[in-house]
Amino acid sequence: MKIAMWSGPRNLSTAMMYSFAARGDCAIWDEPFYAAYLAASDLDHPMRKEILAAGQQDADRVAAACLGRVPGGKQIYYQKHMAHHMLPDFPREWLSSCANVFLIRHPVRVIASYAVKREAPVFDDLGYKQQLELFETAAVLSGNMPPVVDSHDLRDDPEGILRALCRAIDLPYTDRMLNWPAGGHANDGVWAPHWYGAVHQSTGFAQPEPELPAIDARFAPLLERAMPIYKKLSEYALTAER
Repeated sequence: MKIAMWSGPRNLSTAMMYSFAARGDCAIWDEPFYAAYLAASDLDHPMRKEILAAGQQDADRVAAACLGRVPGGKQIYYQKHMAHHMLPDFPREWLSSCANVFLIRHPVRVIASYAVKREAPVFDDLGYKQQLELFETAAVLSGNMPPVVDSHDLRDDPEGILRALCRAIDLPYTDRMLNWPAGGHANDGVWAPHWYGAVHQSTGFAQPEPELPAIDARFAPLLERAMPIYKKLSEYALTAER
């Protein structure tokens, strides 16, 4: 089984990856298209040289590997994808062979968190537009609306949301998904030292989110563009099960 989890940055995507890794039957791949995205876009990201050196820069080869043999003799191949890494000319037909899931987060929280790690984000950095495009593509390819997980709901009730997600993708739920060892995972991307500090200290999903933070007025245009997409995807968000 192949699971393509489509997220934007700062969406609890690494915690979700650790959750699936903790199952025991699941191999993980951290941001498969990152090197290809940087090579094709020529963008300047933190640790750019290291990412290009460590990853496959050919998007067609990455897509083929996403559908290839599951590493380590595992039954499930969980792939944590950043939606904005999927540039318009990257292959997408391979999504039809995956269980596609979309992980969303309120734009205020994403912008506030992302700006701490990378100054002056632009709209394309946040992944909302690309998430919606991929959501619509996956819906057409599968004939069904893909499941959506809101990170707020996940933190509010991890077990309930994970149960609902497992049911939605026809995967048995296990309580192992609720906890993982501190210190990161052997399959973390090479960029982990820059981005994963907080989650490396975690052993499970954090407590429910507090009130929305304030963000700088200069980010208002980003918020204005992101909110309608977030609200649209929220219409398909899973509700907790027990």
